[in-house]
Amino acid sequence: MPQQIRAVVVDPSVPGRLAIREVALRDPDRDEVGVKVTAISLNRGETRRALQVAEAGWRPGWDFAGIVESAAADGSGPEPGARVVGILPSGAWAERVNCRSHALAILPEAVSYAQAATLPVAGLTALHALRQGGLLLGRKVLVDGASGGVGHLACQLAAAAGAFVWGHVRRDRAAVAEWCGDRVVVGRELAAAKPHGPFWLILDSVGGSAVGAALGMLQPNGTCVVFGVSEIEHRNHRQPGILRNRRNAALWLDPVPRADERRTCRHRLAFVGGADRRRQIAAADRGRDPMGRDRHNRATADRPRLHWQGGVAHLSRSPVVAV
Repeated sequence: MPQQIRAVVVDPSVPGRLAIREVALRDPDRDEVGVKVTAISLNRGETRRALQVAEAGWRPGWDFAGIVESAAADGSGPEPGARVVGILPSGAWAERVNCRSHALAILPEAVSYAQAATLPVAGLTALHALRQGGLLLGRKVLVDGASGGVGHLACQLAAAAGAFVWGHVRRDRAAVAEWCGDRVVVGRELAAAKPHGPFWLILDSVGGSAVGAALGMLQPNGTCVVFGVSEIEHRNHRQPGILRNRRNAALWLDPVPRADERRTCRHRLAFVGGADRRRQIAAADRGRDPMGRDRHNRATADRPRLHWQGGVAHLSRSPVVAV
């Protein structure tokens, strides 16, 4: 039988658009565990949606930690009384939740509920982003926005993997000095880190001008991972080497190579967030006249190609990865 619980709900009629309301919690499915929530965390995506675009009645919340009250009927997942951390598509900002057993993990005793609640979205984003760089032992890694939720976790994970980690912050050096030591770069622009490069892997959560700067600091075959776009004012901004579309679904990189690089540096790279947009770009890339030359008057054999493998759009020198 559904039970009444209190939860944070979007209500456009109140200041701040958020209110605590009584809502119904449905009975859990066979593979769902009932959890009493003791801690939650905030993420940029869920808060922005809740405060700006969500419809009335929507319930925000991705990350949570708590105590299992009821086990899954199919026998999967932890038993009642277990301390767990989990992730939901939405609705975690509540007294109780139902969560699929595969989206839960049991907490070690040394980890508090508050610490655990910060891990699902930020921690998994940092881990997945770092994995795009492969083996990091002895490699140089630059983390932009190192004091942010994903950034400070990425610094710790990269250091644990044996990388030489530089953290870029715009204000407070002390925020990341614990993990990066003296490899902290303070500056308004990511380009301030260029003297310490080139880097094997660069993680960027800012977007805009930072992506253009990052591409200029990669070593051959290096990787730039873009996992956020907090630089809102530059979202539709044109600059040398980068063009962003209005929906922020694609990055079109058009660097001008030096004369000695024109044979090895591909001129165009499309980086997309979805399969539909990828197909559109591929279709446009195939356009050429009957004589076998493209719109840049390049012969078919000489024109740049876009190679996709595992979600990565590859240049001859460096790929950019969507996370």
